[in-house]
Amino acid sequence: ALMSTIHATTATQKTVDGPSNKDWRGGRGVNNNIIPSSTGAAKAVGKVIPSLNGKLTGLSFRVPTSDVSVVDLVARIEKEASYDEIKAAIKDAASSGPLKGIIEYTEDAVVSTDFVGHTASSIFDAKAGIQLNKNFVKLVSWYD
Repeated sequence: ALMSTIHATTATQKTVDGPSNKDWRGGRGVNNNIIPSSTGAAKAVGKVIPSLNGKLTGLSFRVPTSDVSVVDLVARIEKEASYDEIKAAIKDAASSGPLKGIIEYTEDAVVSTDFVGHTASSIFDAKAGIQLNKNFVKLVSWYD
């Protein structure tokens, strides 16, 4: 699976262009740029869910917003499923399954500021995902 995090500004980013020890892009001003960067999120998922170790990689885009980030996950799934079936499984896990209290599910037409201060680790956005076919999906989830 491939993951992109569209990540809000962090305290380590520059407000104006300047030198960066990490990389050239990291030295660019955050207030007027979308900055491609690395992310440790994919590796972290592999540590938390060992069965996904080595099956997920990703990158991030730092964007000029002050809070709330979003994950865009593209996956090829082995077992065929419709997007409605995937949504139902996530909704069930969020409401009564093992992820209750950790993830939440929404079908509202949301934007990033709707999640400022949200306590869930991740909020699955049912309206933002898409499906190419029964084995290839894009899932979207917000976090603060």
